[in-house]
Amino acid sequence: QVQLVESGGGLVQAGGSLRLSCAASRSIFSSYAMGWYRQAPGKQRELVALITRGGSTNYADSAKGRFTISRDNAKNTVYLQMNSLKPEDTAIYYCNTKIGPENYWGQGLQVTVSS
Repeated sequence: QVQLVESGGGLVQAGGSLRLSCAASRSIFSSYAMGWYRQAPGKQRELVALITRGGSTNYADSAKGRFTISRDNAKNTVYLQMNSLKPEDTAIYYCNTKIGPENYWGQGLQVTVSS
């Protein structure tokens, strides 16, 4: 069983920044890719950013140039630095990892960007 505990969401004005953190409960964290997803009201959950166990990254087009995903394997933690936030970034953000057939999700963080 893996637990993912997120922190760092909140309310920010457009153009501002937030840093989300996700701490994993298992020391094998470094063996798996980690992702950040988000779900806005009335929309499907979508991938925002992904980081492989080797540190390679992928971003949704909407996040490129503004968001940065990183990981600290010593702390079993993945981060999402979000800059130049826009009202359309408002959503619940979830961290995720997949181990074998199982998907694990954090509890979700509300991020609200005011215009």
